[in-house]
Amino acid sequence: MPTDREIKKKRFIGYCAGIIAGISYGTNPLFAKPLLESGVPVPVMLFFRYGISALLLGGWMLFRREAFHVSRRELSLLSVLGLLFAFSSIFLFVSYEFIPSGLATTLVYLYPVFVALIMVFLRFYPGWQTWLSIIATFVGILLLSKPSGDAAIKPLGIVLAVASALSYALYLVIVNRSRLIKHVSEHTLTFYALLTGTCLFAAIRLFQGGSMLQGVNTAGDWLNLLGLAIAPTMISLLTLAVSSRYIGPTKTSVLGVFEPLTAIMIGTVMFGEPLTAKMIIGVAICIAAVVFMILKPGRAGK
Repeated sequence: MPTDREIKKKRFIGYCAGIIAGISYGTNPLFAKPLLESGVPVPVMLFFRYGISALLLGGWMLFRREAFHVSRRELSLLSVLGLLFAFSSIFLFVSYEFIPSGLATTLVYLYPVFVALIMVFLRFYPGWQTWLSIIATFVGILLLSKPSGDAAIKPLGIVLAVASALSYALYLVIVNRSRLIKHVSEHTLTFYALLTGTCLFAAIRLFQGGSMLQGVNTAGDWLNLLGLAIAPTMISLLTLAVSSRYIGPTKTSVLGVFEPLTAIMIGTVMFGEPLTAKMIIGVAICIAAVVFMILKPGRAGK
């Protein structure tokens, strides 16, 4: 039985890892926007994003002499995790073609609700504090999302955005609850998830046709690809796995609110995007909800 001190230490590490995961994933626009403006197709960008990240993490594991070996059953589940994470990205990007990005962002942030419902189905019941935090952060996201105006809304876009949220939710729950990969390290888990995503995006690009280097013309493009591979991919996935295992997928998903908060800050500071009073209120609500969850964690439920 772990001592109270050990439980508090793990909880602290889990919350810190969850916040880092959200912040690092929120840096996506910082690197992705210049690449898209340079004409880099989404599958090409995602292929290099996952591929470079897998190479860097694999090199680090070799340097530390960490084991790559996993059983066939473990590899199968790790591949499923990689597909879930990769499809979450694909569904989100494609949904932008059918619905406004603000609506897509709001729908994708349904994933904490999905995580909580899946955990209830598995008979792990989040405390009222966690439910309150989920509701509050979702309200904050509604305020943060920019108005859609008269943009057309197609049902397929809504389905894709919700599918993105569900894929992400399933990833978090499996990482936390699966006994099969319980003893697989976060480094090994993340490496095979990245490798699976790399193969998937390479296959998509080959199916589409066209050069794998389309739009990648300058040193700045390669630096953005490197940044995309490190911050919102490798660091995010590693800390996501740590957080989900230490404090559970439900609380980890609530901490994911730091993703849109970081993206908004980057958009305002780096790209001159407007910051309205409504958005500031949304940020305040999200931060207050997270602080409340950390200070009032309730019982040790997941």
